[in-house]
Amino acid sequence: METIRGTVENIVYQNELNGYSVIEISSEGELVTAVGSLAELKAGEEVVLHGTYTTHASFGVQFKTEAYEVNMPETVSAVRKYLASGALPYIGKAMASKIVDKFGENTLEIIATRPEKLAEIKGITLDKAHNIQTEFKRLFGVREAINYLANYDLPATTAVAMFRVYGPDTVTVVNENPYALCGEPAHVQFEKADAIAAELSLEHDSRVRVRAGILYVLRHNLQNGHSCLPRAAMINTVADFIRVEPQFIESEIDPMTQDNDLRIAYFNEKEYIFLPEYYRAEQNIAAHIRFLLKMPQGDVKHADKLITMLETTQGIKYAPLQRQAIMSALQNYALVLTGGPGTGKTTTVNGMLAAFEQNGDRVALTAPTGRAAKRLSELTARKATTIHRLLETTHMSENGAASFVHNEKNKLKCDVVVIDEMSMVDTLLFDSLLAALKPACKIIMVGDEDQLPSVGAGNILGSMMTSGLVPTVRLTEIFRQAAESRIVSNAHRIVSGEEVDISNEPDSDFFLLERDDQARCVDLVCDLVSRRLPASYGFDARDDIQVLTPTKIGPLGTVSLNEALQQRLNPPADDKPQINLRDRILRLGDKVMQKKNNYDIPFTRPNGGEDGAGAFNGDIGVIVEVDKKAGSVTVLCEDRLILYTPDFVRQLEPAYAVTIHKSQGSEYPAIVMPLLDVPPKLCYRNLLYTGVTRARKLCVLCGHAREAMQMVYNVKRNKRFSCLANFLRDSKL
Repeated sequence: METIRGTVENIVYQNELNGYSVIEISSEGELVTAVGSLAELKAGEEVVLHGTYTTHASFGVQFKTEAYEVNMPETVSAVRKYLASGALPYIGKAMASKIVDKFGENTLEIIATRPEKLAEIKGITLDKAHNIQTEFKRLFGVREAINYLANYDLPATTAVAMFRVYGPDTVTVVNENPYALCGEPAHVQFEKADAIAAELSLEHDSRVRVRAGILYVLRHNLQNGHSCLPRAAMINTVADFIRVEPQFIESEIDPMTQDNDLRIAYFNEKEYIFLPEYYRAEQNIAAHIRFLLKMPQGDVKHADKLITMLETTQGIKYAPLQRQAIMSALQNYALVLTGGPGTGKTTTVNGMLAAFEQNGDRVALTAPTGRAAKRLSELTARKATTIHRLLETTHMSENGAASFVHNEKNKLKCDVVVIDEMSMVDTLLFDSLLAALKPACKIIMVGDEDQLPSVGAGNILGSMMTSGLVPTVRLTEIFRQAAESRIVSNAHRIVSGEEVDISNEPDSDFFLLERDDQARCVDLVCDLVSRRLPASYGFDARDDIQVLTPTKIGPLGTVSLNEALQQRLNPPADDKPQINLRDRILRLGDKVMQKKNNYDIPFTRPNGGEDGAGAFNGDIGVIVEVDKKAGSVTVLCEDRLILYTPDFVRQLEPAYAVTIHKSQGSEYPAIVMPLLDVPPKLCYRNLLYTGVTRARKLCVLCGHAREAMQMVYNVKRNKRFSCLANFLRDSKL
């Protein structure tokens, strides 16, 4: 968060509906363009803006304002002039003189902290005095919030975020309930809020603390994939976390439900506790899908004739399950298509698309990530976008919650939506997508049920399948060409719990190289990537080979491996400028990954095409320019040239090694995967399966065969609590 001070010189643009403004500020001898909700500022005002510098694709450098305040007048005469201007309610020239004559240099302090004293002046009632204080704090309160929270070592970014929600009441809100810092928009750690509460002498078992503990545990478990928690498990978890007796937790559940802070679902004699937005989302999804399931089925004879015609014109013969899937897509309004590698999902989807197009249907192809969307586009020879792009994101909060142009009031103009990599789609995103579809829009959900579930909360694909209601076709036949690949055959062995074939034959595309300690394993990984695989197969070390690892931490985690691989593949040199961040180095020529969705960062297309904005979680590119003086880097990501100014540069990290979770939805010519001393919580089947199936031409495992087999035999997935399957079965929806 940066701060600039200056004078408003010009109002360039104002949107009267939402207050969005573009203004010019004279600051330290320069004219700065500032954007944001600045509609109440006037030319000539002295202001302090809090925000960050960004670079707009068309308009260049701008100061994106998160919050602002008008500079406080500092002399008695300036205070008199300010009050006489009518900036505060009920105060004109005459009243301004009365107030300043009575309180002098303490006038603003009286207004801010002791407004009741204003009522001593004839013409100002107590109600008017408090209204004057409220408006004053709204104009000048950011500084108060920043200074107050700084007492607790909280940064200005936290204060500004809180002020945007609570306005001039920020200090009062935190004083009364320091745990308000834990939720939107600040997301302060509970332990930090606890420390503030202790300074404010808040009781350890106070209702405020207990309620905050419940909400914190539910929010934290969203990160573990749970859209809800069983009542008993939630009570015990919260009691352990905040160190109070379970009865204190129990006693707050019903009152919080009545206050709409919690929602409860009852299934199979169990209670499940939800945050309201996830309860609504799961109910909305279930109701939408149930509506589609009640739609009349398409004509069987027409569908059969259409598929036969496609086979004739395309010179193809669909396998029985492929034909069944295309038939089901034509007949039904909701369908799940699943299957492992080599089972013909792409051929089947292309058949569906050809059939829909023959019927004149408008089809939208989408996927949860940019890389998955690009791959879908390549495989279908049709345009595909991310779900966020399809819905057109208008706002993205710090925790990833999005607002969209297309929603329940502004539907998408399509008759069919095909969603690839459905296992990666989380609850809130799917709810947003369904809300933007016309009631009779078909939904084709394509995914591999054996891959990892979504990073966000929920298990949409799994719930659709386990409900037993949504038509599902599972492709099982491995086609001859795919069957010749050890990558494909071993992937199916992993899913079936069978021993992996590690015969390491020279013409194989799947190898396991044994190493018994982590240091030797790191050396092997680096040697494979930098020397052996490029020499033997002609792979480009940076562009074709991807190291995938189960974890971020430890010698074989992404952090350490990236340091080692960066040193091996792109060592420091005089002609390679670099930027040193606190925990990593970004160097000219480095392979890097975008860590979070960013819909504001501008890009150009050097080889032609429309410029725009946006870089997405998981995007991988190469640093092609480093400006050390400006603290910026330029990244070539496929056909986009993206400028990372200092406010965005920390969203990049080296990507020679990435976690298996981050690789979902992507494919690479070759992968190298270290499997040694895998943390127990990550030692499970579908993590290994997801990693192996990222390889297109070559997969090399490094470590212990027994470790790989431990993962194969561990069928216990990380269970996710969700009620979506139950909601789907609920006839009352």
